Amino acid sequence: MSLESDILQLEGPIFVFGASGFIGANIVESLRNVRSDVFAISHNPKSAWRLKLLNIDEEHLLYCDINYKSSIETILELHKPQTIFNLSAYGAYSKQSNHLLTYQTNFIGTLNLLEACQGIHAYIHAGSSSEYGLNCTNPDEESAMIPNSHYAVSKISSAYLIHYYGKFLNTPCLNLRLYSIYGPWEEPDRLIPQIVELGRNGTYPPLVSPDTSRDFVYVSDCVHAFVRAALKVSPAIAGNSYNIGSGVKTTLLELTELAQKQFTISEKPHWGNMVARNWDTQEWVGNYTRALQDLDWQPTIALKEGLEKYAAWQQSIGYEQVILPAFRDPKKLLTVSAIIACYKDAQAIPDMYHRLVNTYNKIGCNYEIIFVNDNSPDNSQEVLEEICAKDSNVIAIKHSRNFGSQAAFSSGMEISTGDAVVLMDGDLQDPPELIEAFVEQWHKGYEVVFGRRVKREASMFMNFAYKAFYKVLSRLSYISIPKDAGDFSLMDRKVVEHLIALPEKEQFLRGLRAWLGFKQIGVDYVRPERAYGVTTNNLWKNIWWAKKGIFSFSYAPLELMSYGGVFLTFLSILAIIFQVFMKLAHPDIPHGVSTIIVLILFFGGIQLLGMSIVGEYLAKVLEETKNRPKFIRDSVILKGKKIEKNSELNRLIK
Repeated sequence: MSLESDILQLEGPIFVFGASGFIGANIVESLRNVRSDVFAISHNPKSAWRLKLLNIDEEHLLYCDINYKSSIETILELHKPQTIFNLSAYGAYSKQSNHLLTYQTNFIGTLNLLEACQGIHAYIHAGSSSEYGLNCTNPDEESAMIPNSHYAVSKISSAYLIHYYGKFLNTPCLNLRLYSIYGPWEEPDRLIPQIVELGRNGTYPPLVSPDTSRDFVYVSDCVHAFVRAALKVSPAIAGNSYNIGSGVKTTLLELTELAQKQFTISEKPHWGNMVARNWDTQEWVGNYTRALQDLDWQPTIALKEGLEKYAAWQQSIGYEQVILPAFRDPKKLLTVSAIIACYKDAQAIPDMYHRLVNTYNKIGCNYEIIFVNDNSPDNSQEVLEEICAKDSNVIAIKHSRNFGSQAAFSSGMEISTGDAVVLMDGDLQDPPELIEAFVEQWHKGYEVVFGRRVKREASMFMNFAYKAFYKVLSRLSYISIPKDAGDFSLMDRKVVEHLIALPEKEQFLRGLRAWLGFKQIGVDYVRPERAYGVTTNNLWKNIWWAKKGIFSFSYAPLELMSYGGVFLTFLSILAIIFQVFMKLAHPDIPHGVSTIIVLILFFGGIQLLGMSIVGEYLAKVLEETKNRPKFIRDSVILKGKKIEKNSELNRLIK
């Protein structure tokens, strides 16, 4: 039967773990060409460059670390897959040298998956021909295992684990021992991709010994093996391992001769300069008899045809312009979400949009722009609807009333899907062009990059007031909050997830951002004046902000009350002693009414001040105990569609 008809027979939904890898991406692509209930599971966004190029939509691209069982259980509970292909692995490449992570991913990760996926229709695991180790010359599945690497030991352990679950716990699982799979989406620094890429240009890559042999299997045959295994798994064969090879031993000399004929290469190969993995053996060939017998699978594409197919794919996709840059710098394929809090910014929104798009194009990354209309009284919503209709990468959120900029940022972060998120005010006082510097620092490994205002285009008094506030806040706060840093910042996705999960309602985001920790750095900039309209800021609002920051991240006012109470008590004792002394020494001194009034006013003022400070903290406690939502969305415009129903809005967050 054809691959397409077999795919249609699979029980769905279908999960592909390790989908960001070479074989995983091919499985996802083949399945998605035929059906829609396919979910690609990647370890993290930074490794998913193939999936980005395949345009897998965010709804079907999930992130999960199989080393944590809770991470697996969460997505399995949400989507309830019936067929699982697990391509997750670590240690197959010489650059993957963390032995602890090799065992953690290949064995513990497999155990976590098997434990979590009880009750499914099929679990098909990507094993490796490396499991045979030194016994790699045409072994069958019952041949002795002689592992010669940590990777081989970890994969053998997984094979035994699958055998136990299949034979004794009745789990419908199989292990496929893959030989030298090649084809579209393979890493460009591997043998076959280099043979084809350089062969099209009339040359060869450096090679090891011409007598070294491998068993090459075209990737579409490998994909069909996974599909056949999922269809054929049954209690009779559950837990088995199967060799997925061609049964044909091809030396590197024979490979270069094929390439020479196909690409008309005039020069001779360069032997002996390429460094092999320390566990590679001279000969490597598989026996697929059992796979033919139990799975009704056999390879159909010979090496010559496979090279032709792969060369055609390289040319059709624009290999040098698309694949090589994505492989060398996958960060360029990452998505950066910009969240803009808007209130009375209708005039600034179009300018903000164009400047953001120009900045993203200059950076060369994917973008998502989320405007949060915090119930602005102007025509901001009409302006946003117009932009959303033209650009599907723009999302517009409208709140039911004005909840403030902090709530607007939280609302946008909950819906955002980017690998990093930028927070900005909608009045263009946060220059969009600075995002390029933010992204540059993010690529260097910083997980939080914040804008540091070295100067403001404002009055001398306001500059002084802002500087004074940040110095006071820095001195009083129990955490280190960067000076002159507002909400304008870039945060990595994992930081955003932690920030969203914080339960408090009254949020001071720049303080929470510092409280979360992670690797942070500031980027200096001059904060310009508002580009359009009149500022919505004023002295009283700034005082309110100052109180919010101090009472959120400092207990110093309460401590000062305690110190003041001790000091005044001590002063009172001294005053009593002094009064007694004066009464004894000078009994005729008249009593002072004014002194009593002054003291009453002084101590009364101190008491009221103390009560007000305690009241500020109690008010924050009261606000949290009410457990009201931080915001209410009136509507969301997503991909040009306006969503107003609560059920659909809630689904966006999930």
